[in-house]
Amino acid sequence: MSEVTITRAVRMPDPFRIERFLSNPKLGPRLLFFSGGSALNGVSQVLKRYTHNSIHLVTPFDSGGSSQGLRVAFDMPAIGDLRSRLMALADETVLGHPDVFRLFTHRFAKSAMLEDLHNELGAMIAGTHPLVGAIEQPMRMLIQNQLGMFRSACPKTFDLRGASIGNLILAGGYINQNQQLEPIIFLVSKLVGVQGTVRAVTDDNLHLGAELANGDVIIGQHLLTGKEHPALTSPIKDFFLNHSLNGKNLAQSVFPERNRTLMHSADLICYAPGSFYTSLMANLLPEGVGRAVAERTVPKVYVPSLGKDPETGDMPLADKVHTLLTYLHRDAGAACRTENLLNFVIVDKSIPDAQTGEISARGITVLKLDLVSKTSSPYYDPVALCEALVSLV
Repeated sequence: MSEVTITRAVRMPDPFRIERFLSNPKLGPRLLFFSGGSALNGVSQVLKRYTHNSIHLVTPFDSGGSSQGLRVAFDMPAIGDLRSRLMALADETVLGHPDVFRLFTHRFAKSAMLEDLHNELGAMIAGTHPLVGAIEQPMRMLIQNQLGMFRSACPKTFDLRGASIGNLILAGGYINQNQQLEPIIFLVSKLVGVQGTVRAVTDDNLHLGAELANGDVIIGQHLLTGKEHPALTSPIKDFFLNHSLNGKNLAQSVFPERNRTLMHSADLICYAPGSFYTSLMANLLPEGVGRAVAERTVPKVYVPSLGKDPETGDMPLADKVHTLLTYLHRDAGAACRTENLLNFVIVDKSIPDAQTGEISARGITVLKLDLVSKTSSPYYDPVALCEALVSLV
Protein backbone atom coordinates (compact mmCIF):
# COMPACT_ATOMS: atom_id res chain seq x y z
CA MET A 1 0.00 0.00 0.00
CA SER A 2 1.31 3.47 -0.93
CA GLU A 3 0.24 6.91 0.24
CA VAL A 4 -0.05 9.99 -1.96
CA THR A 5 -0.74 13.58 -1.00
CA ILE A 6 -3.50 15.43 -2.86
CA THR A 7 -3.93 19.19 -2.59
CA ARG A 8 -7.34 20.75 -3.15
CA ALA A 9 -9.05 24.09 -2.66
CA VAL A 10 -11.36 24.16 0.36
CA ARG A 11 -14.54 26.17 0.72
CA MET A 12 -15.34 26.95 4.36
CA PRO A 13 -17.88 25.73 5.13
CA ASP A 14 -18.27 23.33 2.20
CA PRO A 15 -22.01 22.76 1.50
CA PHE A 16 -21.34 19.78 -0.77
CA ARG A 17 -19.37 17.84 1.82
CA ILE A 18 -21.74 18.79 4.61
CA GLU A 19 -24.77 17.57 2.68
CA ARG A 20 -23.00 14.38 1.63
CA PHE A 21 -22.13 13.45 5.21
CA LEU A 22 -25.56 14.43 6.55
CA SER A 23 -27.18 12.12 4.01
CA ASN A 24 -25.11 9.10 5.04
CA PRO A 25 -23.30 9.48 8.39
CA LYS A 26 -22.49 5.75 8.43
CA LEU A 27 -19.94 6.53 5.72
CA GLY A 28 -18.81 9.75 7.38
CA PRO A 29 -15.17 10.78 7.90
CA ARG A 30 -12.88 9.44 10.60
CA LEU A 31 -12.23 12.60 12.61
CA LEU A 32 -9.82 11.88 15.47
CA PHE A 33 -10.01 14.05 18.60
CA PHE A 34 -7.54 14.42 21.46
CA SER A 35 -9.71 15.55 24.34
CA GLY A 36 -11.13 15.01 27.81
CA GLY A 37 -13.51 16.73 30.17
CA SER A 38 -16.96 17.80 29.03
CA ALA A 39 -16.07 20.59 26.59
CA LEU A 40 -16.41 18.37 23.51
CA ASN A 41 -19.51 16.43 24.59
CA GLY A 42 -22.00 18.86 23.07
CA VAL A 43 -20.05 18.85 19.80
CA SER A 44 -19.89 15.03 19.91
CA GLN A 45 -23.67 14.77 20.20
CA VAL A 46 -24.12 16.91 17.09
CA LEU A 47 -21.24 15.19 15.28
CA LYS A 48 -23.32 11.99 15.10
CA ARG A 49 -25.43 13.70 12.42
CA TYR A 50 -22.37 13.89 10.13
CA THR A 51 -20.38 10.76 10.93
CA HIS A 52 -20.58 7.55 12.93
CA ASN A 53 -16.85 7.03 12.53
CA SER A 54 -15.27 9.69 14.74
CA ILE A 55 -12.43 8.61 17.04
CA HIS A 56 -12.02 10.02 20.56
CA LEU A 57 -8.79 9.52 22.51
CA VAL A 58 -9.59 10.57 26.06
CA THR A 59 -7.35 11.25 29.04
CA PRO A 60 -7.68 8.78 31.98
CA PHE A 61 -5.58 10.88 34.38
CA ASP A 62 -8.25 12.89 36.24
CA SER A 63 -7.99 12.93 40.01
CA GLY A 64 -11.06 14.90 41.08
CA GLY A 65 -14.80 14.44 41.42
CA SER A 66 -16.43 11.02 41.45
CA SER A 67 -13.61 9.53 39.37
CA GLN A 68 -11.19 10.04 42.24
CA GLY A 69 -13.35 7.99 44.62
CA LEU A 70 -13.17 5.06 42.22
CA ARG A 71 -9.42 5.58 41.64
CA VAL A 72 -8.73 5.39 45.36
CA ALA A 73 -11.07 2.43 45.93
CA PHE A 74 -9.84 0.28 43.05
CA ASP A 75 -6.38 1.69 42.14
CA MET A 76 -7.53 2.34 38.57
CA PRO A 77 -7.37 5.02 35.86
CA ALA A 78 -10.06 7.71 35.75
CA ILE A 79 -13.18 6.66 33.82
CA GLY A 80 -15.55 9.64 34.23
CA ASP A 81 -14.52 11.37 30.98
CA LEU A 82 -14.64 8.07 29.08
CA ARG A 83 -18.16 7.38 30.33
CA SER A 84 -19.42 10.86 29.46
CA ARG A 85 -17.98 10.67 25.94
CA LEU A 86 -19.50 7.21 25.41
CA MET A 87 -22.87 8.64 26.40
CA ALA A 88 -22.45 11.69 24.16
CA LEU A 89 -21.90 9.39 21.18
CA ALA A 90 -24.56 6.82 22.12
CA ASP A 91 -27.41 6.09 19.72
CA GLU A 92 -30.33 7.76 21.48
CA THR A 93 -32.91 6.80 18.85
CA VAL A 94 -35.33 3.88 19.09
CA LEU A 95 -32.87 1.95 16.93
CA GLY A 96 -30.30 2.15 19.72
CA HIS A 97 -30.71 1.05 23.32
CA PRO A 98 -32.39 3.97 25.14
CA ASP A 99 -33.07 1.83 28.24
CA VAL A 100 -29.35 1.14 28.64
CA PHE A 101 -28.59 4.81 28.02
CA ARG A 102 -30.99 5.84 30.80
CA LEU A 103 -29.31 3.48 33.25
CA PHE A 104 -25.80 4.64 32.37
CA THR A 105 -26.70 8.30 32.80
CA HIS A 106 -28.51 7.75 36.11
CA ARG A 107 -26.88 9.00 39.32
CA PHE A 108 -27.62 8.07 42.90
CA ALA A 109 -29.14 10.90 44.90
CA LYS A 110 -26.58 13.02 46.76
CA SER A 111 -28.91 13.53 49.73
CA ALA A 112 -30.02 9.91 50.18
CA MET A 113 -29.19 7.71 53.17
CA LEU A 114 -26.28 5.36 52.47
CA GLU A 115 -28.36 2.33 53.49
CA ASP A 116 -31.01 3.28 50.94
CA LEU A 117 -28.39 3.60 48.19
CA HIS A 118 -26.90 0.20 48.99
CA ASN A 119 -30.40 -1.26 48.81
CA GLU A 120 -30.94 0.45 45.46
CA LEU A 121 -27.66 -0.96 44.16
CA GLY A 122 -28.73 -4.40 45.40
CA ALA A 123 -32.00 -4.09 43.48
CA MET A 124 -30.05 -3.25 40.32
CA ILE A 125 -27.82 -6.29 40.77
CA ALA A 126 -30.88 -8.49 41.38
CA GLY A 127 -32.58 -7.09 38.28
CA THR A 128 -35.61 -5.81 40.20
CA HIS A 129 -34.81 -2.10 39.87
CA PRO A 130 -37.04 -0.48 37.19
CA LEU A 131 -34.07 0.93 35.24
CA VAL A 132 -32.43 -2.51 35.03
CA GLY A 133 -35.64 -4.49 34.59
CA ALA A 134 -36.46 -2.44 31.48
CA ILE A 135 -33.32 -3.71 29.71
CA GLU A 136 -33.62 -6.79 27.53
CA GLN A 137 -31.50 -9.90 27.93
CA PRO A 138 -28.64 -10.67 27.49
CA MET A 139 -27.63 -7.02 28.04
CA ARG A 140 -29.37 -6.98 31.42
CA MET A 141 -27.32 -9.93 32.68
CA LEU A 142 -24.08 -8.36 31.47
CA ILE A 143 -24.86 -5.17 33.36
CA GLN A 144 -25.89 -7.05 36.50
CA ASN A 145 -22.60 -8.96 36.41
CA GLN A 146 -20.50 -5.78 36.23
CA LEU A 147 -22.45 -4.13 39.05
CA GLY A 148 -22.13 -7.31 41.12
CA MET A 149 -18.38 -7.31 40.58
CA PHE A 150 -18.24 -3.67 41.64
CA ARG A 151 -20.12 -4.38 44.87
CA SER A 152 -18.04 -7.43 45.78
CA ALA A 153 -14.77 -5.50 45.38
CA CYS A 154 -16.03 -2.20 46.79
CA PRO A 155 -14.57 -1.06 50.14
CA LYS A 156 -17.19 -0.65 52.87
CA THR A 157 -16.19 3.00 53.18
CA PHE A 158 -17.05 3.82 49.55
CA ASP A 159 -19.61 6.63 49.34
CA LEU A 160 -22.34 5.94 46.78
CA ARG A 161 -23.93 9.38 47.10
CA GLY A 162 -23.97 11.11 43.72
CA ALA A 163 -22.26 8.15 42.03
CA SER A 164 -22.82 7.64 38.31
CA ILE A 165 -24.19 4.16 37.55
CA GLY A 166 -22.24 4.21 34.30
CA ASN A 167 -19.02 4.74 36.24
CA LEU A 168 -19.86 1.86 38.60
CA ILE A 169 -20.49 -0.46 35.64
CA LEU A 170 -17.20 0.55 34.04
CA ALA A 171 -15.36 0.04 37.34
CA GLY A 172 -16.88 -3.41 37.78
CA GLY A 173 -15.92 -4.31 34.23
CA TYR A 174 -12.37 -3.06 34.77
CA ILE A 175 -12.01 -5.38 37.76
CA ASN A 176 -13.71 -8.21 35.90
CA GLN A 177 -11.30 -7.85 32.96
CA ASN A 178 -8.06 -8.11 34.95
CA GLN A 179 -7.60 -4.36 35.34
CA GLN A 180 -7.92 -3.57 31.65
CA LEU A 181 -9.99 -0.67 30.33
CA GLU A 182 -10.22 -1.64 26.67
CA PRO A 183 -12.50 -4.73 27.01
CA ILE A 184 -15.13 -2.96 29.15
CA ILE A 185 -15.08 0.18 26.98
CA PHE A 186 -15.69 -2.06 23.96
CA LEU A 187 -18.57 -3.81 25.74
CA VAL A 188 -20.21 -0.56 26.84
CA SER A 189 -19.82 0.83 23.30
CA LYS A 190 -21.88 -2.09 22.03
CA LEU A 191 -24.43 -1.85 24.84
CA VAL A 192 -25.32 1.78 24.15
CA GLY A 193 -24.69 1.74 20.39
CA VAL A 194 -21.83 4.25 20.36
CA GLN A 195 -21.66 5.93 16.96
CA GLY A 196 -17.91 6.29 16.88
CA THR A 197 -14.89 4.94 18.74
CA VAL A 198 -13.92 5.98 22.27
CA ARG A 199 -10.64 4.87 23.86
CA ALA A 200 -8.36 5.92 26.65
CA VAL A 201 -5.18 7.41 25.21
CA THR A 202 -3.41 4.85 27.44
CA ASP A 203 -4.55 2.33 30.06
CA ASP A 204 -1.81 3.31 32.52
CA ASN A 205 -2.92 4.27 36.03
CA LEU A 206 -1.02 7.56 36.32
CA HIS A 207 -1.50 11.15 37.44
CA LEU A 208 -0.70 14.60 36.07
CA GLY A 209 1.89 16.94 37.49
CA ALA A 210 3.19 20.41 36.73
CA GLU A 211 6.17 22.54 37.67
CA LEU A 212 5.22 26.20 37.84
CA ALA A 213 7.34 29.17 36.81
CA ASN A 214 7.76 30.11 40.48
CA GLY A 215 9.27 26.68 41.23
CA ASP A 216 6.22 25.13 42.88
CA VAL A 217 5.36 21.54 41.94
CA ILE A 218 1.67 20.61 41.74
CA ILE A 219 0.63 16.96 41.58
CA GLY A 220 -2.92 15.99 40.60
CA GLN A 221 -5.34 17.09 37.88
CA HIS A 222 -7.80 18.34 40.50
CA LEU A 223 -5.25 20.90 41.73
CA LEU A 224 -4.55 22.26 38.24
CA THR A 225 -7.98 22.98 36.76
CA GLY A 226 -8.99 25.86 39.03
CA LYS A 227 -12.41 24.26 39.52
CA GLU A 228 -12.29 22.27 42.76
CA HIS A 229 -9.37 24.28 44.14
CA PRO A 230 -8.10 27.87 43.68
CA ALA A 231 -6.63 28.71 40.28
CA LEU A 232 -2.86 28.57 39.80
CA THR A 233 -1.01 31.74 40.76
CA SER A 234 1.96 31.07 38.47
CA PRO A 235 2.15 29.80 34.85
CA ILE A 236 2.92 26.15 34.12
CA LYS A 237 6.56 25.71 33.11
CA ASP A 238 6.62 21.93 32.64
CA PHE A 239 3.86 19.34 32.43
CA PHE A 240 4.40 15.64 33.08
CA LEU A 241 3.02 12.24 34.06
CA ASN A 242 3.50 11.12 37.65
CA HIS A 243 3.22 7.76 39.37
CA SER A 244 0.99 8.88 42.25
CA LEU A 245 -0.39 11.89 44.11
CA ASN A 246 2.29 11.52 46.78
CA GLY A 247 5.07 13.81 45.59
CA LYS A 248 6.94 14.12 42.31
CA ASN A 249 7.86 10.73 40.85
CA LEU A 250 8.05 10.99 37.08
CA ALA A 251 6.37 8.25 35.07
CA GLN A 252 6.44 7.16 31.45
CA SER A 253 3.60 5.80 29.37
CA VAL A 254 3.57 4.33 25.88
CA PHE A 255 0.94 5.08 23.23
CA PRO A 256 -0.71 1.66 22.62
CA GLU A 257 -0.37 0.04 19.23
CA ARG A 258 -4.17 -0.19 18.90
CA ASN A 259 -4.36 3.61 19.17
CA ARG A 260 -1.53 4.07 16.70
CA THR A 261 -3.53 1.93 14.26
CA LEU A 262 -6.55 4.17 14.80
CA MET A 263 -4.37 7.22 14.16
CA HIS A 264 -3.22 5.76 10.87
CA SER A 265 -6.85 5.46 9.74
CA ALA A 266 -7.84 9.04 10.63
CA ASP A 267 -9.00 11.50 7.95
CA LEU A 268 -8.37 14.49 10.21
CA ILE A 269 -6.69 15.00 13.60
CA CYS A 270 -8.15 17.61 15.94
CA TYR A 271 -6.59 19.05 19.09
CA ALA A 272 -9.95 19.77 20.65
CA PRO A 273 -11.31 22.54 22.88
CA GLY A 274 -11.18 21.97 26.62
CA SER A 275 -8.90 22.69 29.55
CA PHE A 276 -5.58 23.28 27.79
CA TYR A 277 -3.32 21.14 29.95
CA THR A 278 -5.48 18.55 31.70
CA SER A 279 -7.88 17.82 28.80
CA LEU A 280 -5.71 18.37 25.72
CA MET A 281 -2.00 18.32 26.52
CA ALA A 282 -2.42 15.33 28.86
CA ASN A 283 -3.18 13.19 25.80
CA LEU A 284 0.11 14.16 24.17
CA LEU A 285 2.33 13.01 27.07
CA PRO A 286 2.52 9.24 26.35
CA GLU A 287 5.57 8.22 24.32
CA GLY A 288 4.74 7.73 20.65
CA VAL A 289 1.83 10.17 20.28
CA GLY A 290 3.84 12.88 18.52
CA ARG A 291 5.46 10.39 16.15
CA ALA A 292 2.08 8.84 15.31
CA VAL A 293 0.65 12.28 14.52
CA ALA A 294 3.62 13.13 12.28
CA GLU A 295 3.31 9.86 10.37
CA ARG A 296 -0.28 10.52 9.24
CA THR A 297 -0.60 12.88 6.26
CA VAL A 298 -4.02 14.41 6.94
CA PRO A 299 -5.21 17.85 8.08
CA LYS A 300 -4.22 18.57 11.69
CA VAL A 301 -6.34 21.18 13.38
CA TYR A 302 -6.20 23.03 16.70
CA VAL A 303 -9.46 24.49 18.00
CA PRO A 304 -8.64 26.62 21.07
CA SER A 305 -11.18 26.97 23.85
CA LEU A 306 -13.26 30.09 24.13
CA GLY A 307 -13.46 32.08 27.33
CA LYS A 308 -11.30 31.91 30.43
CA ASP A 309 -9.20 28.83 31.12
CA PRO A 310 -7.83 28.83 34.71
CA GLU A 311 -5.00 26.51 33.59
CA THR A 312 -3.55 29.08 31.19
CA GLY A 313 -4.59 32.40 32.71
CA ASP A 314 -3.74 35.19 30.26
CA MET A 315 -1.57 33.02 27.98
CA PRO A 316 -1.81 34.41 24.41
CA LEU A 317 -3.14 32.14 21.67
CA ALA A 318 0.25 32.12 19.92
CA ASP A 319 1.88 30.81 23.12
CA LYS A 320 -0.69 28.00 23.32
CA VAL A 321 0.19 26.98 19.77
CA HIS A 322 3.89 27.16 20.65
CA THR A 323 3.34 24.97 23.74
CA LEU A 324 1.30 22.46 21.76
CA LEU A 325 4.05 22.15 19.16
CA THR A 326 6.79 21.99 21.80
CA TYR A 327 5.30 18.88 23.42
CA LEU A 328 4.61 17.25 20.06
CA HIS A 329 8.21 17.92 18.99
CA ARG A 330 9.52 16.33 22.19
CA ASP A 331 8.25 13.00 20.88
CA ALA A 332 8.35 13.50 17.11
CA GLY A 333 11.84 15.00 17.23
CA ALA A 334 13.11 18.54 16.86
CA ALA A 335 13.71 18.00 13.13
CA CYS A 336 10.05 17.17 12.51
CA ARG A 337 8.48 19.87 10.35
CA THR A 338 5.66 21.94 11.82
CA GLU A 339 3.40 21.06 8.88
CA ASN A 340 3.56 17.40 9.94
CA LEU A 341 2.15 18.28 13.36
CA LEU A 342 -0.24 21.20 12.81
CA ASN A 343 -1.75 22.76 9.71
CA PHE A 344 -4.76 24.81 10.79
CA VAL A 345 -5.91 26.83 13.77
CA ILE A 346 -9.66 27.42 13.70
CA VAL A 347 -10.90 30.46 15.62
CA ASP A 348 -14.07 32.51 15.75
CA LYS A 349 -14.19 35.58 13.52
CA SER A 350 -14.20 37.80 16.63
CA ILE A 351 -10.55 36.96 17.40
CA PRO A 352 -8.42 39.98 16.39
CA ASP A 353 -5.63 39.63 13.84
CA ALA A 354 -3.14 40.74 16.48
CA GLN A 355 -3.61 37.37 18.20
CA THR A 356 -3.10 35.29 15.07
CA GLY A 357 -0.31 37.00 13.13
CA GLU A 358 2.48 35.14 14.91
CA ILE A 359 0.73 31.82 14.21
CA SER A 360 0.44 32.58 10.49
CA ALA A 361 4.13 33.52 10.43
CA ARG A 362 4.95 29.91 11.40
CA GLY A 363 3.28 28.67 8.21
CA ILE A 364 0.09 27.59 9.98
CA THR A 365 -3.18 28.58 8.31
CA VAL A 366 -5.55 30.48 10.60
CA LEU A 367 -9.22 30.03 9.66
CA LYS A 368 -11.45 32.76 11.09
CA LEU A 369 -15.03 31.53 10.88
CA ASP A 370 -18.47 32.34 12.24
CA LEU A 371 -18.46 29.77 15.06
CA VAL A 372 -20.43 31.43 17.86
CA SER A 373 -24.20 31.88 17.66
CA LYS A 374 -26.65 33.75 19.88
CA THR A 375 -27.76 30.47 21.44
CA SER A 376 -24.24 29.08 21.97
CA SER A 377 -22.42 32.21 23.22
CA PRO A 378 -19.88 32.34 24.79
CA TYR A 379 -19.05 28.85 23.47
CA TYR A 380 -18.78 27.34 20.01
CA ASP A 381 -21.94 26.54 18.14
CA PRO A 382 -21.67 22.72 17.76
CA VAL A 383 -23.20 22.72 14.26
CA ALA A 384 -20.86 25.43 12.99
CA LEU A 385 -17.78 23.70 14.42
CA CYS A 386 -18.78 20.26 13.10
CA GLU A 387 -19.40 21.69 9.63
CA ALA A 388 -16.02 23.45 9.67
CA LEU A 389 -14.23 20.21 10.55
CA VAL A 390 -15.98 17.97 8.01
CA SER A 391 -15.34 20.61 5.31
CA LEU A 392 -11.60 20.05 5.72
CA VAL A 393 -11.75 16.30 5.00
